[in-house]
Amino acid sequence: MFDWLVVGAGFAGSVLAERLAASRGDRVLVIDKRDHIGGNAYDHADQAGVMIHRYGPHIFHTNSEAVFTHLSRFTDWRPYEHRVLAEVVSPSTGQTVQVPMPINLDTINRLYGLELTEDQLEAWFAERAEQVEQVRSSEDVVVGKVGRELYELFFRGYTRKQWALDPSELDKSVTARVPTRTNRDDRYFTDRFQAMPRDGYTAMFSRMLDHPNITIRTGMEFAEARKRFSFRRVIWTGPVDEYFGHRYGRLPYRSLRFQHETLDQEQALPTGTVNHPAESTPFTRVSEYKYLTGQVHPKTSVTYEFPSAEGDPYYPIPRPENQALYKKYEALADAERETWFVGRLATYRYYNMDQVVGQALATFERIQKVVPPMAVNDEIAAGRVAAGD
Repeated sequence: MFDWLVVGAGFAGSVLAERLAASRGDRVLVIDKRDHIGGNAYDHADQAGVMIHRYGPHIFHTNSEAVFTHLSRFTDWRPYEHRVLAEVVSPSTGQTVQVPMPINLDTINRLYGLELTEDQLEAWFAERAEQVEQVRSSEDVVVGKVGRELYELFFRGYTRKQWALDPSELDKSVTARVPTRTNRDDRYFTDRFQAMPRDGYTAMFSRMLDHPNITIRTGMEFAEARKRFSFRRVIWTGPVDEYFGHRYGRLPYRSLRFQHETLDQEQALPTGTVNHPAESTPFTRVSEYKYLTGQVHPKTSVTYEFPSAEGDPYYPIPRPENQALYKKYEALADAERETWFVGRLATYRYYNMDQVVGQALATFERIQKVVPPMAVNDEIAAGRVAAGD
C-alpha cells in the first residue's frame, strides 16, 4: 500500500516524490515506462566512456534562487555558460560562416563585414524592421525586430524543421524565447544561475530519490502499476490526453530523433552547440558534451538532432487550436480529486527544466494545504492520535 503513485521519474515526478517522502513521511511509488530515472535529462557514459545525454543536451539555467537552492541539496555544480554558433551563408560574401546565436553585435559585423557599435546596431535593426500592427505569430516577432533577411537566415528554416510549420503559423512565444542583442554578449542564456550538475543529472536524480519511503520501478507502465499496487493518490507527469484515454483526440506534439557519434579526437566543435538553420540540412543542431561536462577524455561524443512527427512527445505545439483542445483536458484534470498533473506534458506547456522544478515545488505547497500527511491519517485510523491533535 502506497500513499502516492508518481508516474514519471523526470524533474516533476522526482522533485515531488522526494518532497512527499522526506517532508511528509508519505510512502511513494515512482514508476517510469523507460528503463531509467531522470526523464529526458538522463545522462550516462557511452561505450567509449564519454558522458552523453541520451535525449539531447540539457543545459541548466535559472533566475530562481529557490529552485537552484533546492536542487543544490542533491548535487554540487560545475559553472557553465552555454554558447551557440549558427552556420549560415553570409549575405555579403556568399561564404558559409559560423556566427554567434542569439544574434548580437559580432553576429552582424561578421555577416556583413561591418564595424558597428552597440548604439549603431540599434538603428541598423530599426532600419530593417518591418511594421507589424499586431504581433501574433513567431514570424511577426522576428521581422518586427530585425527584418526579413535575418528572419530568413536564422529563424524560418530552423523553425520549419523543428515544428513542421512555418513561423507564420506558430504562436509568438516560440521565437520570443530567443532574444536579439545589441552588445557582444554571446552567451545563449543570461540567467543568474548557470551550471551543470557536477556528477551529471542521473547522479542528482539518484540522490533525490534515495529515501527509505520511496520505491522505484522502471520499465513499468501506469496500467501495470494499477494492477500490481495499491495507492491513494497519483502524481501524473505524462501527456494529459493519455491519462484520459485521448477522449477528445490526441494533443499534437513534436518529437526528436538523436544520432549519437563518438569520434576519435579530443574536440569536434568550436563550441557546445552549432545550429544549422538551413532547410537543406536535415538536422537542426549538433552538440558536443565535453563542453557541458568538462570531462577530460581522448575521444569526444556529439549528438545530431533530427525533428520528427513520430516518437516520444517532447514539445507541445503552441497553436490556438491545440490550446483549445488542451483546455478540454484541463477541465477534466481539474475535476480529478485524487490526481495531480505536473510538468510539461501534463500541463501542455513548453517549460524549461527550472520551470518544471518550480511548478513541482508549488504543487507540493498546494498539496500541503489540502492533503493531511498520510502517516498522520494512518495513526488517526489506528486510534493512536486523536483527530483533533
